[in-house]
Amino acid sequence: MKKAIALDIGGTKIAAALVTEAGEWHHRIEVKSDVTNCETLFEQVVQLVNQVLSDSATSLNEITGIGVGVPGKVDRINGIAVFQNNIPWKDFPVVSRLKERFDVETIVIDNDVYMAAYAEWKMAQMSQEETFVYMTISTGVSCTTIHNGEFLRGAGFAGELGLIPVLPESNGSKNQRLEQVGSGPAIQRLAEKKLGLKEITTKEVFEQYSKGVEGYQAIIEEVADNLAQGIYAVTSLIDPQKIVFGGSVIVHNPFLLTSIKEKLNHYLIEEQKSFLERLFISQLAQDNGILGAGLSVFK
Repeated sequence: MKKAIALDIGGTKIAAALVTEAGEWHHRIEVKSDVTNCETLFEQVVQLVNQVLSDSATSLNEITGIGVGVPGKVDRINGIAVFQNNIPWKDFPVVSRLKERFDVETIVIDNDVYMAAYAEWKMAQMSQEETFVYMTISTGVSCTTIHNGEFLRGAGFAGELGLIPVLPESNGSKNQRLEQVGSGPAIQRLAEKKLGLKEITTKEVFEQYSKGVEGYQAIIEEVADNLAQGIYAVTSLIDPQKIVFGGSVIVHNPFLLTSIKEKLNHYLIEEQKSFLERLFISQLAQDNGILGAGLSVFK
């Protein structure tokens, strides 16, 4: 069976694993990212590749290639990490540098959200003719669309759902970008503002909501409504057969999807109501990025 080395690189952590063409992953390793400079980060990546090969008793000539997921803007054709706001790889030639260290024919690089979306699409086993959307709700809000088996990339900003305007209940008649009122940091800011708190984490907000503490239900409901507005824009524009949600905010708090559906129901016209049955939370959770990076090698 064909095998690939997968890398999921971020500002907080780097994960690596051996991924098979059948969608299985083994010998997963995760380390804290060293973002001191571009070379320290690159050397970490090289060490992880070598460690996965060693741990799995696999030689380079046994793998089909290496798949790399990185945040931010990526030049896939030339193998360059163009810009990221959380790792020091501005215009860094990732693919050519890796080929200097590892004698493999195929090295693939893409944005980490696209890698995660590809894994979710493969696991969903959808037909080539269907339209699939992967939406992340985490530090930011974004989505990726696959149609006819290919990504809809546009001119570069396709899927930046966090940039679209929505109308938050607590902001009167003034629109705000969805990422400002629907992401993890947004939940934290809203709780601090509404409850007069000096400091609280997003995790603590959800914990208090789950305990039924007064005041927190209104916060989660408002955030759910903001997200529902963004999702309604997606369904009205492309009406996908399936949306899978990933990202720490919703994966760790699956009840959020129930609230989103309740809010979304008010926006949908009767002929659109079946859309509520096409919304799912990722079953791959934090492994979708690394799985997608590996599977992309076999495309």
